[in-house]
Amino acid sequence: MKHSWWKEAVIYQIYPRSFMDSDGDGVGDLQGIIMKLDYLKELGIDVIWLSPVYQSPNDDNGYDISNYREIMNEFGTMETFDRLLLEAHKRKIKIMMDLVVNHSSDEHPWFVEARSSKDSPYRNYYIWRPAREDGHLPNNWGSHFGGSVWEYEETTGEYFLHLYSKKQPDFNWENPSLRREVYDIMTFWLDKGVDGFRMDVINMISKAEGLPDGEVYEGYAFGDGNPYYSNGPKIHEYLQEMNREVLSKYDLITVGEMPKVGVEQAKLYTGSDRGELNMIFHFEHVTVGNGQFGRWSPVEWKLTELKRIFSRWQYGLKEDGWNSLYWSNHDQPRAVSRFGDDSSEYRVLSAKMLATCLHMLQGTPYIYQGEELGMTNVGFASVSDYRDIQTVNAYRDYVEAGTLTHEQMMDAIHQRSRDNGRTPMQWSDAGNAGFTSGVPWIAVNPNYKDINAERAMSDPDSVFHYYKKLIRLRKEHKIIVYGVFDILLEEDEHIFAFTRSLGTERLLVLCNFSRETLPVKLPEEFQGSDKDLLIGNYQVHSATDRPEDSGSLQLLPYEARVYRVTV
Repeated sequence: MKHSWWKEAVIYQIYPRSFMDSDGDGVGDLQGIIMKLDYLKELGIDVIWLSPVYQSPNDDNGYDISNYREIMNEFGTMETFDRLLLEAHKRKIKIMMDLVVNHSSDEHPWFVEARSSKDSPYRNYYIWRPAREDGHLPNNWGSHFGGSVWEYEETTGEYFLHLYSKKQPDFNWENPSLRREVYDIMTFWLDKGVDGFRMDVINMISKAEGLPDGEVYEGYAFGDGNPYYSNGPKIHEYLQEMNREVLSKYDLITVGEMPKVGVEQAKLYTGSDRGELNMIFHFEHVTVGNGQFGRWSPVEWKLTELKRIFSRWQYGLKEDGWNSLYWSNHDQPRAVSRFGDDSSEYRVLSAKMLATCLHMLQGTPYIYQGEELGMTNVGFASVSDYRDIQTVNAYRDYVEAGTLTHEQMMDAIHQRSRDNGRTPMQWSDAGNAGFTSGVPWIAVNPNYKDINAERAMSDPDSVFHYYKKLIRLRKEHKIIVYGVFDILLEEDEHIFAFTRSLGTERLLVLCNFSRETLPVKLPEEFQGSDKDLLIGNYQVHSATDRPEDSGSLQLLPYEARVYRVTV
């Protein structure tokens, strides 16, 4: 397998609005990030993935961009950005920008022009359709943020397409002039010195010809357009052109966010000879436990299902392509609340166990801000406390329609709202968790008195120091990066176990996803005393600290162990 710096890196996602506020306006900013670069250096990460910092009216918290070459006023200036880039690079930390080019803001000058006249030179930068002959909408697709994907524009008497908010009109990638503009924007940032791009819903940029109606599922008012825009007919053509025109000219990291993508499609996006992207984010594991209404009707999930998903991706991309590894991000709830146990008894143990499991898989691991502290979901009392457009719209759509009760919806929000991951970073036990001296844009999780960076850094047994060790081990042992994955105990509902192999070296990874103490049979080569304990989340001192009974080991609640042998 070809070695690459981005395969060996550990990436840390910053959601700037919630990371650190330097000026007391309640909103995190670029200067705040600069203030915390030494913290990230201490943690040991290699790359910062910076969620959008471009000029935006903030209908979708920065994912609606009105100027791709300017910094949002709340976040600072271009001068501040340049200083962030310089200071990060001084610390050997790279910066990966968020590239949002499926859509723009409706306040972008291109769209302002496009909506003003059918004859505007920018009209064809977006997707317009007249009503059907019977007066109905151009098609029946539903938006990801609720309602129809079509919004009527009175000035020109036509509808424009928006897969997300009506303030996020979709670009028309069929137009070569639009594509050229996008490549120019990318080149602008790369010439500044940024080190790559995370590409927002990039597999949605190619729409099927004719925009056919989608299937309408029970309980839904609109049709499912996903088959006609996820992994569309010209997506590979567009990405290969992007690679030829821009990406291939720099030594970059590129990752595409791609809902509705499978392993075989991922091979096409990430294959080493394809000339497209380094890796993708798929969504299979974070949709485990979704019910009839997706995240808004969560059901119990099974570890066997989660293991099948991870295994399919590990085996599928082992020869070519590359995995991105994540539990959480700005669009997901907190990892320890979603996949672990955020009770006071098991929060720290299960957060460490989840970290072990993920970082020992093959792929590039992503840490979402606060994950290294074991930050949890928040559970606000009222929907009015939430700021996320997706959450607010879903409450309106499901509760007002009588599809879900207020209690059902609030329970789902507490489990799955995107705002769970967007509450301010918990730096200390000072007011507002040390995030701001003002009023935070969204309330701080009340548990910041117990869960914060200051406390974690002073406690050698904290989640922070465990992440620090995992990151260090990755740099010391190439097997963690390049070793071959093999699943064990596939049908076990509580233990996630697998091996990694590289040359004569073997790793055994054992992760208990339950509150029970459980026996686990060790593979023959890991039985006895001739093994090293590389890392474990209980305070132990050697691989032989716990007696084995006929090759079996008792795994404690939420315990994680990684053994190493040479064969």
